Formats: sequence, structure tokens, C-alpha cells
Amino acid sequence: MTASAKLLALDKPSQNENWTVVMPRRGKKRIHSLRHNTPEAEQQPWVPTELESDPEREAKLIQKMEFCIKKVESSRFYQNFLEQVENPEILDSFHRVLGFELKMPMVIYGIGSIESYETPRFQLSLAILMKRKFCWIGDIEVFDPILSATESRVLESLGCSVLSVNEQGRRRATKPMLFYMPHCEAGLYNNLLQANWELELLNHIVLFGNSFEMYEFFSEIKNSIVVESTMHVLAARKFANEYVIKTASDDYFAAFHDSSWHFFSPALDTELLLVKN
Repeated sequence: MTASAKLLALDKPSQNENWTVVMPRRGKKRIHSLRHNTPEAEQQPWVPTELESDPEREAKLIQKMEFCIKKVESSRFYQNFLEQVENPEILDSFHRVLGFELKMPMVIYGIGSIESYETPRFQLSLAILMKRKFCWIGDIEVFDPILSATESRVLESLGCSVLSVNEQGRRRATKPMLFYMPHCEAGLYNNLLQANWELELLNHIVLFGNSFEMYEFFSEIKNSIVVESTMHVLAARKFANEYVIKTASDDYFAAFHDSSWHFFSPALDTELLLVKN
């Protein structure tokens, strides 16, 4: 393993003092205009339907999240997950995407309601543990249109920032970026790839999400509308390396079944002619 690849495996202390927070103070949420490389026409300003954060619900949810983080961290699933990430083949893939950059930010789309369901709490716990473990993961940004003000405040307390615009999954990866999208709808993966359907941009992406191999299988038995909605996903299979996540136990099956790491390495423009933007 190269010295730079070894750097990727270094543990990061658990403190979160370097995390970026852009949430307002407790109470009414204000819109912050975060400028990212997403076409303005695709950005829709967003505020939670519940404008006031409930301190009692907030405290209970923080306790639930702390419990989930500890449960995941002590699980065999998490140990297997770390072993997989630190496997030389996958670690080299992360290193290739990073290039000369020291960190890649994490963008979490479609996490769901962490207050209402355990599965999103497990998924968020894994993302937070990755941030604490690996020094090469940068700031975490989160968006889901169903997030409440209470959930947004809890995400802030956990060191995440909540986007104030709905990018519809169309963030352009002008620099190395980890998109954490467990169990999102196929159209959201398709939006991400379509927005980045260029050689340089695709090579900047690491994607954690539903297995593209699974979509390829289902495309053979479903109607043409479904195939059209996953056109870029299916085309990307030809230049993507996919590594399936092992769930290890029933406790984590619902949260991570059929999930994979995806790395994209198109080398020629002709590989992108399979799909029209």
C-alpha cells in the first residue's frame, strides 16, 4: 500500500469541532442561501413545514441517536464495514477519487425521518461514524424534504449542516465528493449521474447507495418507463466498480440490504454517448 493510501486508513479522533454548521438558532428556521454547483433552475428553496423546534422532542431524539450510534459502533456489521473500506482494493479506489485533495465532503440525500423510524437512524449513525473514523471525510451536508425543524436541530447538534435548497440530487462534483444515499429512489441516483455526465465529474464521485447491478436486473423485467427513469444508472454500469455491503445480521438488513459502494472511471467520451442528456 502506498504512503498516501495508508493516509486514507488513519483513524480520526471522535471530536467534531471542525464540522461546519449552518443552522439558525433555536426557534424559527431562516433560509440560508448555500451556493453549490447545482443549476439554479434545479434549486428550490426549502424550509421545514414545522418551523418551530420542540426542545422535548429534540432531547429525546438526541438520546435515540446516541443509542443508535453506540449500537452500530459495537456491532459486527460495523466491523465488517470498516474491514471492507480498509481493503486495499477499495482504499485505492478512494485514493484515486481523492487525487491531490486531502478530504472529500459527504452529501447525504434522502435520509428520511430520523425521528419516526429506526432505519434512517441506523443509516445516519453509519455516516457519522465514518466521519469520526476517517480523516479524509470532510464536512457532512444533509437534505431530505421531509425533515422537521426538530430533526434539523438534532442534525446540527451531531455536526451536520442541513441544506436550505432542494438540489433534487443534482450537485455537480467539481471536486471529490462522497454521496451517501442509502435506499433512495432510482430517479435521485439518475439525477446525480445526469448532472455529472462528464469524464472529470464522474471520476470525482464516490456513491454509497442501492446496487446498480440490482437495477440492471430489474430493468429486464419492468416496463420502459422504469428503464427510462434509470437510463444513466444503467449506462454507468459499464464503467462502474461496485462493492456490495454485507449486512451481517438481521438488525441491519432493513437499513443496508442491497447497498453498495460505487466508483466511476469512464476513460473515453465515447463511453458517455450511450445516454443523451
